[in-house]
Amino acid sequence: MKSVLLIEDDKALRENTAELLELSNYSVMTAANGIIGIQMAEDHMPDVIVCDIMMPELDGYGVLQSLASRQSTMHIPFIFLSAKTEHKEVRKGMDLGADDYLTKPFEEDDLISAIESRLAKSEILSRMNQGLPVKSDISEQEMRSLNELKNFFDDNGEEELYAEGQMIFKEGTHSHKIYLILKGLVKCHKIDADGKELITSLYRADDFLGLTSFINNVPYQESATAMEEVVLVGISKSRLKEVLEQNHSISFELMELLTQNITDIKGQLLQMAYSSVRKKTAQTLLQFAEVLNKKTEDPIKISRNDLASVAGIATETLIRTLSGFKKEGLIAIEGRNIRIKELKALHYVS
Repeated sequence: MKSVLLIEDDKALRENTAELLELSNYSVMTAANGIIGIQMAEDHMPDVIVCDIMMPELDGYGVLQSLASRQSTMHIPFIFLSAKTEHKEVRKGMDLGADDYLTKPFEEDDLISAIESRLAKSEILSRMNQGLPVKSDISEQEMRSLNELKNFFDDNGEEELYAEGQMIFKEGTHSHKIYLILKGLVKCHKIDADGKELITSLYRADDFLGLTSFINNVPYQESATAMEEVVLVGISKSRLKEVLEQNHSISFELMELLTQNITDIKGQLLQMAYSSVRKKTAQTLLQFAEVLNKKTEDPIKISRNDLASVAGIATETLIRTLSGFKKEGLIAIEGRNIRIKELKALHYVS
């Protein structure tokens, strides 16, 4: 039975994840902080380590650096588990030597798959170091996850900078590249028959951009504009296809990502078609707060036109609705900034 060391300071998440792994036939050891985790790794030599980043005493980066510097533990596969989702955080962990990176909340299958693939890679490397033949039923590919594909974009892509309000690409123009957003917020939008802008989706740091036009000779299906200063890295579609042909597992992950994007867009369209003005406004505020990774007390700085475009209502109607929310104590309005005061109440606005 393979052993897993789980280092996580959140007691409930630690216990639930440990139970999940035990049900998947792993022997599980747990540690409540990084210092305890390092000691347990040295004492018990687990087959794989799953570690949170933000922890008291010593964070996950410190744990990884410490274990990577010791001859006895430097070869143990290491998987980060964290709520941090920006690409710079993902890249920092991978640059320090992490084997994979999962973000909370995570799916059970994703965690088990990450552990299985890292154990398989560890076995392959061990056999190669011992001069033993590699089992034919364990395949080693250059990339095993979307995180590794994102690192490929970062290493090999051409960097592009866009100022707030600058168009990145226009609907109907020829599509040459697929992008990864390193910094900033991007809106994709279309113009309806009446000349009104409709925001179809929002993308933030660590998201891919332009995947809906991945097929050859297909122009961009929508326009994309920077909502703040944006940094992108782009890879030509032909080069990305070569990578995907050699890494089928990543192709399936991209398909799942596109499927989820389509599901999200359908949900937004249903909201725009059937929800009340109050509910549309509330859901749009919550959507922006989520995309911008804002906590309840953090202000959302976004134009009223963009809010109205996502909600699918007139700007004047949105402004009146926001004023009503302010009077009810649901939000605070400070110039362009909007601060959510009652998060749960917004969820139940009808």
